[in-house]
Amino acid sequence: MPVAAIVGRPNVGKSTLFNRLTGGKTAIVDDVSGVTRDRHYGFAEWSGKHFTVIDTGGYVAESSDVFEAAIREQVHIAMQEADMLFFMVDVREGITGLDREFAEIIRRSKKPVFLLANKVDTFEVENEAFEFYELGLGDPIPVSAANGQGTGEFLDLAVAALTPDEKPVVPDLPKFAIVGRPNVGKSSLVNTFLGNSAAIVTPVAGTTRDAIHTRYNAFGHDIMLVDTAGLRRRANVIENVEFYSTLRTIKAIQECDVALLMIDATEGLQAQDLHILGMIIKEQKGIVILVNKWDLIEKVTNTAKEITRKIEEKIAPLSGVPILFISAITKQRVLKTLEAAMEVFQEKRRSIPTGKLNEVMQEAIHAHHPPSHRGKIIRIKYVTQVPASVPTFLFFCNHPKHVKENYKRYLENQLRENFGFRGVPVNIFFREK
Repeated sequence: MPVAAIVGRPNVGKSTLFNRLTGGKTAIVDDVSGVTRDRHYGFAEWSGKHFTVIDTGGYVAESSDVFEAAIREQVHIAMQEADMLFFMVDVREGITGLDREFAEIIRRSKKPVFLLANKVDTFEVENEAFEFYELGLGDPIPVSAANGQGTGEFLDLAVAALTPDEKPVVPDLPKFAIVGRPNVGKSSLVNTFLGNSAAIVTPVAGTTRDAIHTRYNAFGHDIMLVDTAGLRRRANVIENVEFYSTLRTIKAIQECDVALLMIDATEGLQAQDLHILGMIIKEQKGIVILVNKWDLIEKVTNTAKEITRKIEEKIAPLSGVPILFISAITKQRVLKTLEAAMEVFQEKRRSIPTGKLNEVMQEAIHAHHPPSHRGKIIRIKYVTQVPASVPTFLFFCNHPKHVKENYKRYLENQLRENFGFRGVPVNIFFREK
């Protein structure tokens, strides 16, 4: 499909326009500059024609700020990918030096450009858009990304040159969300997979703001990777932007198939890591734990085994979770990360034939009967797997309310020992028969 990149200096309304064109609220919008940092992709449709839209961060030329330098790189990548540019300016502030500098860069790109004079929220300020003829980029188009004024006329012009196309078919790919505390290396891992600067990486915690979706198709894998903002303790979330970043990350966990929980090898498993793990379990997602920055650890015999043992003790009673020791910087075991995630994804979909299930589980039940309750003997007659997003089993017995929690864990362990389900939540319910 044709690709359009929304570009401009900070705080002119690019993310607001992106949300309007894509029909959602996937990009975080705030009144402070620098909210958007990474490239953000979405689909747009107008008059039966479809195109991809890229939201970009605010462009600041020749700045030494680490974020602004990284944003510039992201903007240049987006402009290279794009077939057309939507250059946004702010009528309320008029032409700025940054507008002039960026206009010169756009002219050198030789890409078709639509000059959008944004924030024309009333007819009274519409005439102020004509000031932007000075930029030499054609007719300024008065629009309001906030209330939609003028966007229909602008889209008519934008799609006029596009050839008719079919509605894009978005494949139903396995979705893996990379989650964790700030600055544990999530974006570095995504960039290592993709071999480019798909996400901004700096030593500053909180660099990633939005959940960034990227398709990865290589080495036999075709998946959707989701880079997310770092999750801090709720008491430490004080900015509006960080609050919405946290919501985006939680949504990414809710929508993914497998969550890759990344922890810092130099710090070990922290209380906040366990909190994030609890969120993943609550949402019934597959889990892989990645111990990143393994290259910074001084190792002796059995170092990995000892750290694995400590992690397993802390996450108990959860068991069977794959734990990998990786380095996003040196690329150590990064491909094994995807292999482990795919295995967990397949385990989530595993279905056990009813006959085999009863043969194995009845033997386990006879070997260790459920404890009686107040003289009542509990007899489990039958078990079946029921359709669900994760492996879910229904045990029929005479006193379902009196089956104790420790026996439920025994049955879960027997299911895992005999049928796998590595890294996957297993649900067990009891019903009277």
